[in-house]
Amino acid sequence: MLTEIKFAPGIDKQDTSVGAAGRWVDSDNVRFRYGLPEKIGGWQSLLNQSIVGVSRKLHSFVDLEGNRYTAIGTDKFLLLYFEGQLFDITPFRSSNAGVQITFTSSTLATNSTSTKLCTITTTSPHNLIEGDMVVLDSVTLPSGTGLNATQFEDQLFQVLSVPTPTTFTINSSNQATAVISTGGSMIVQPYERIGPAAQSYGYGFGIGQWGGAVAGALTNTLSSGINDSVNIIPVTSNADFPTVGTLAIGTELITYTGKGTNTFTGASRGALGTTPATHSNSAVVTNATDFTGWGEAVEASTVTLEPGMWSLNNFGQVLVATVFNGKTFTWNSATATLSTTVGATTRSSTTTSGFKTAIATGVGNPTSTRQTLISPTTRHLIHFGTEETIGTTSSQDDMFIRFSDAESINEYDIEATNSAGSQRLQDGTKIMGALTAKENILVWTDNALYTMKFVGAPFTFGFEQVGTNCGLIGMNAAIEIDGVAYWMSNNGFFAFDGTVNSLPCSVEDYVYDDCATTKGQQINAGINNLFTEVTWWYPTQGADFNNRSVTYNYGESQQVPMGNWYTGVNENSTRTAWIDSLIYPKPYATAFNSNQTGTFPTVIGESGLGQSVFFEHEVGTDQINPDGTTTTLTSFIQSFNFSLQKGQSEVFLAMRRFLPNFKVLNGNNKITVGITDYPATDVSNSPLSPFTIDSTTTKIDTRARGRYASLKLENINSGESWRFGTFQVDIQPDGQR
Repeated sequence: MLTEIKFAPGIDKQDTSVGAAGRWVDSDNVRFRYGLPEKIGGWQSLLNQSIVGVSRKLHSFVDLEGNRYTAIGTDKFLLLYFEGQLFDITPFRSSNAGVQITFTSSTLATNSTSTKLCTITTTSPHNLIEGDMVVLDSVTLPSGTGLNATQFEDQLFQVLSVPTPTTFTINSSNQATAVISTGGSMIVQPYERIGPAAQSYGYGFGIGQWGGAVAGALTNTLSSGINDSVNIIPVTSNADFPTVGTLAIGTELITYTGKGTNTFTGASRGALGTTPATHSNSAVVTNATDFTGWGEAVEASTVTLEPGMWSLNNFGQVLVATVFNGKTFTWNSATATLSTTVGATTRSSTTTSGFKTAIATGVGNPTSTRQTLISPTTRHLIHFGTEETIGTTSSQDDMFIRFSDAESINEYDIEATNSAGSQRLQDGTKIMGALTAKENILVWTDNALYTMKFVGAPFTFGFEQVGTNCGLIGMNAAIEIDGVAYWMSNNGFFAFDGTVNSLPCSVEDYVYDDCATTKGQQINAGINNLFTEVTWWYPTQGADFNNRSVTYNYGESQQVPMGNWYTGVNENSTRTAWIDSLIYPKPYATAFNSNQTGTFPTVIGESGLGQSVFFEHEVGTDQINPDGTTTTLTSFIQSFNFSLQKGQSEVFLAMRRFLPNFKVLNGNNKITVGITDYPATDVSNSPLSPFTIDSTTTKIDTRARGRYASLKLENINSGESWRFGTFQVDIQPDGQR
């Protein structure tokens, strides 16, 4: 007699393999459509290149001529994808006044004839750290090196080490034939620093903050010597230092209350328990305002180093790009040029023509902001977690919001004649993220959700707290579709459709028991409206980068009590950034591999930066790599342990045959029947399993005997796709025990 075994859509990992009656309990690279499981679509690389570093943000936009662009923000670069090519538009480092920082008349030394290591000496402290990127220009080499200036001219290099405040090392493309102590000349142009590739938490000793040191802190030099009691500190330049702060000179900390012309005034010597000392002319002066725990190890349980990220928006045809906890840059597609030659492409900057963002009266974006967003309809540029005093990075308040005048991304003076303004949120310790949902702007802190809505003069925007204990786990962990927002919190999944709703989740324990929630800023949410899916890619405990995914099918979740959820562990399917099909017909996404080396931009001496591959999704059945090779996309789904007893616990039953019923089957599918006598014992394959099924298979004869059985469907070869229908099985009594 044929018995039909029915399975509800989605994966249930909250119950046991027996208790999850009528459910699937495990899957990979599988989705549910119209209640039936199927293998997900494939993807192919959009380029024959790969990207250096880890991509964490994608944003597509269209200019007035209909040209389509995708901005790609990584931990090292800001890139532009246009007409099948990549272009480097990473900004050069600038001062808070918007002036590009360059080091002219720098010199070069060759360190060895057995390695490619070279040392560059700058004319003033460069504030570079290991891993920074620099471009060299106007290169003249010292004679006798055996190297050619063209090997350095307009080339991008990674800083390998920083021996002193005015020297750094790079790898040249060739080995020198002689050791030269110094000579030649060149211009050094540092790239804007974005941040680390991975989020670190709880590192205590050995992180560069022991004794107050912070890697990459701003430095300068004394313009004359000082004794141990003066309260005016003369320096070569105090540009970019905060108005009020702390200095480190040698082992002494000095607090100050103001700045004069290249001086720090109101100095209190021997601050925080250090000893006042005499310092000679040209002694290094370091900005110690943000130092933590001078003379003490930082608490391992309280320190988080957030990864390098971007906020990407477009103001019409102008790309607006903000470095996480950094400056805001613009790139105007109407006036910019694109070239594959280093130095020829117009870069994003704080002084883009027509959209100047340099600090001046009534003009200028904040210089330290967690995230930016452009409001719908009114087109205000909004800074979340930003400076109370524009241009003073030390005044950054993680809960403070500042917005520009309408239609003006540079005007922040709050006046009766404009709509610029500010607001500080109360519930939480920092703003984690924001996005638009129709006419609302949703703002998450680490504990609460606020709505921000245009209300007109005199307040411009009205704020309302609509949820608590529902904070966002990471800046990119929220997504919106049709006015409904979905997000991942530290303690569950939520949705907002006018009311905050906790999403029942049939895989919640599975996700949170192994999710590295302390690396929440690496979590990325993506929406695939072609299949009504929201997917979160996240890192597990011990993983440096995302290595798992969980998907919520919001279009087909009413059929089951805990929602239609499914999970994934295939490393080829992990993504770090995603954009839905809107400007392009299919979703675009990036996958990161820390063990491979990216090819764009070309970085001389690149080491350990990994690679991101830019994919178009829902194409074919497998993964097509940048070099044109194919990686097989495997998939599987595993059912609960269904009973063969039919209520007769003393009777063993035998499965004689089953009828596979595939709605779609291209290529083969492998079906394994597992059996067990008791819920607590491991499942073993039935005799003759696994079975290879193709489109001509009508029935499968088997000999499965036991109290419980399970079903596993999988594909292991390229070019295969499937969609499973119903499962019919022929069972009969087979003795007692």
